[in-house]
Formats: sequence, structure tokens, C-alpha cells
Amino acid sequence: MTNTLAIVLVALILIGMGIDYMTGTGATLFLARRFLDLVDWVVFWR
Repeated sequence: MTNTLAIVLVALILIGMGIDYMTGTGATLFLARRFLDLVDWVVFWR
């Protein structure tokens, strides 16, 4: 992964989180919880 690609991905994530915060949908918290569930599931199968 190049530095330019990493910067673009971080910018897209931050923009998405900003839009979520401004609209108040709470999707970021939902996705964070689901991601932690996925990590726990992967650790279990390790």
C-alpha cells in the first residue's frame, strides 16, 4: 500500500464518520460493535 492510497482511505473513512455524526444515524457505533464481534469470532477460530 502506498502512502497516497493510505491517505485517501483515511480521508474517506473520516468523511464517512463526519457525515454519520452530522446526520445522527449512529451507524459508526453499530459498525464498530459488529467489527469487534467479528474480531472475537476470528480469535476464537485461531
